[in-house]
Amino acid sequence: MCGITGIINHTAEPADEALCRKMAGTLAHRGPDGEGVYASGPVALGHRRLAILDLTETGQQPMISSDGNLILVYNGEVYNFPELKQELIRKGYHFRGHSDTEVIVNALHCWGNDAIKRFNGMFALAAWFVNEGRLLLARDRYGIKPLYYYHSADSFLFASEVKALRQHPAFRFGVSNDALIEYFSFQNVFSDVTLFEGVKLLPAGHYMEVFPGKKVNEPVCYWDFDFQSVPMQKEEALEELQRLFEKAVERQLISDVEVGAYLSGGMDSGGITCVASRQFKNLKSFTAGFDLSSASGLELNFDERERSEFLSNLYKTEHYEVVLKAGDMERVMPELTTHLEDLRVGQSYPNYYISRLAGRFVKVCLSGAGGDELFAGYPWRYYHNTAEGYNNGFADGYFKYWQRLVPDHLRESFFRPWLREKIDFDRPATVFRHLLNNGLPDTADPKAFINNSLYFESKTFLHGLLLVEDKLSMAHGLETRLPFLDNDLVDFAMKLPVELKLRDWEKMVNVNENDLFSKAKQFKSPSTDGKILLREMLQKYVPENYCNGHKQGFSAPDASWFKGESMDYIKKFLYRKDARIYDFIEPSIAFKLMDEHMAGQMNRRLLIWSLLSFEWWLRVFE
Repeated sequence: MCGITGIINHTAEPADEALCRKMAGTLAHRGPDGEGVYASGPVALGHRRLAILDLTETGQQPMISSDGNLILVYNGEVYNFPELKQELIRKGYHFRGHSDTEVIVNALHCWGNDAIKRFNGMFALAAWFVNEGRLLLARDRYGIKPLYYYHSADSFLFASEVKALRQHPAFRFGVSNDALIEYFSFQNVFSDVTLFEGVKLLPAGHYMEVFPGKKVNEPVCYWDFDFQSVPMQKEEALEELQRLFEKAVERQLISDVEVGAYLSGGMDSGGITCVASRQFKNLKSFTAGFDLSSASGLELNFDERERSEFLSNLYKTEHYEVVLKAGDMERVMPELTTHLEDLRVGQSYPNYYISRLAGRFVKVCLSGAGGDELFAGYPWRYYHNTAEGYNNGFADGYFKYWQRLVPDHLRESFFRPWLREKIDFDRPATVFRHLLNNGLPDTADPKAFINNSLYFESKTFLHGLLLVEDKLSMAHGLETRLPFLDNDLVDFAMKLPVELKLRDWEKMVNVNENDLFSKAKQFKSPSTDGKILLREMLQKYVPENYCNGHKQGFSAPDASWFKGESMDYIKKFLYRKDARIYDFIEPSIAFKLMDEHMAGQMNRRLLIWSLLSFEWWLRVFE
C-alpha cells in the first residue's frame, strides 16, 4: 500500500526528477516508510512506501525488471501473488525478495497488459516499458485504489491523489461544471470527471496507455460487473459461499505486519473478524460509536458499541472504541476535506475517526465493505418505484430515484444565473443511461431489474464508498482490505440467483430512502429482507440474532444533529450569503431547502452535508 505519481513530458525536455519527488512528498501520509524516484528522458515516476510485505530493500519502489526494460510504481496488494510467482518461476523468472510488487513486475514483463486480468486484489499501477516508450496505467476491477490524471499541452501527470498533481506548474485550478451537476444530482460523480476541472479518474476495471509526444489513448475496459443469475441449489450454494468466504479472508491476511479488523455490530464485519481471529491471537478490533443523547427517531439505534463489544468478547479480540459527538464533525472538516479531495457519497467523517483510531495500532485493517452491494443489502432501493421503472424503462425509472439532493423542479434554479448557461442539465440523465446501457437489458423482468440495480450500485455507490475508504484510511497510513471483494467471491455472488438474495423480490415496495421512519416501518420485523443466503452462511460465525436483524448502516445521527447541536455550526457556514458556495448556488433556494430540514418537514441531511462539504472544498482548494 503506497502512493504513486509521475510525469510524462510531451516535449524534448527531460522530466524533472526534483519536481516528481516534490509531488510524491505530498503523498507521505500514504507511504511514511520510504520514498523513491525514477527519472530518465521524458519520464519520471515517484513512490511513497507503506511497507506491508517484504519490509527489506528488495520491496522498495520504483522497481526495475532484471533486464531494465520495465519500471513499476504500484499501490495496493495483489493477494494471489504466491500462485502467480510459482507460475512465473516455471517460465524461468527469478526473484530476489518475497513482495507482491516483484511478482507484478515479472507478470507485466511476461504477459504484458493481459497480466492485469490475472491479479486478484486492489491496485493502481504505472509501468514504464522502456523499449516500447509506453506508459501503462491500470486500476483494479472494483476501483478500490484511486488513480487520477491530468493532461496539459506539454505534460501528462498522474497520481494517487489530486494534491500531487497540483504541485506541477502545468496544473490550473478550476471547478468542473460537469462534476458539479453530477454531484448535486447524485451526491456522487458517476463519470470519470472530478470537481477539479481537467482532472480525471481512471475508471475501475480499466487501463490506459500514454506515449511521450502527446499520444494518450482512451481508457480500455478489461473487466466489468456482470450480474447474471444462474440456477443453483441452495445447499450447494451455501457450502460454496462458505468456502469462498473463508478463503477470501485467509487470503487477505497475508502480511509482514500486524493485521486488525473493523468490528461493528453487524454480521459482515463480525464474520470476517471471527475467521481472522482464528489466525491471530488477540486480534485488534475497532469500532466507532455515537453519543445519542440528542438523537431521535430511528437514529436512536445508530450506536452499535454494545453489539460490537459482545462480538469482541466472543472472538477474544483486543478491542478499541472511539465515541463521536456532534462537535467532532465540526472540528475535523478542514482536515477531512484536504484528504478526501474528491467529494463522494455520504457523511464520511466517522470513517476518518475510526481510521485514525485503527492507524494508531496497526498498518492493515479488514473491512466488511462490499457485502451489501454484492448480496443485495439495500432492499428498499431495489423495490423503490419498480412498477414505474417497468413502464418507462429501467434507466428512466431508476434515474428519478437516484436524484438524491435537489428536487427535480428546483434543479436549474438551484444554481446561479451565470452558471445555468454553462451547465448541461441533461448530463446526469445522459451519464446515468450510458452507465446502465453498457450491456444491460432494459427489461420488465423483476429479476433483471434487481440485477440491474446491483450492477448500478456496484459501479457507482460502492465505488464512491471505496474512494472514501481509501482516502480516509490512507490519511493515517492505514491499509484497508476488503475480503468481500475477492475476485472468486465476487464472481460467485454475481451468479447467485435473486431468490437467494432477496426474500420479497416479487413485492414492489415504494420506500423513500431519506424517510428514515418509513424505512423503519417497512422493515420492522426482526427477520428482514436482503442478503438471504449470506445471512444464513454467516450464522456459522455470528450469533443468529445478529444475522437476522434489520439493516443498520455506519452512520452518525446527523439528521438530529443538523437541527440540534450542530445547528449553529450549519448557520455559521451555510446561512450567510457570502459563503463561497453561493458563487455557484442560489442562496434563496439553499436556504429554503435547509429550512425544511430545520423545521422537521423533510430530511435534508444529505444535501446539508453536501453543501457543507462543497463549502470546505472551496475553502481548502480554491
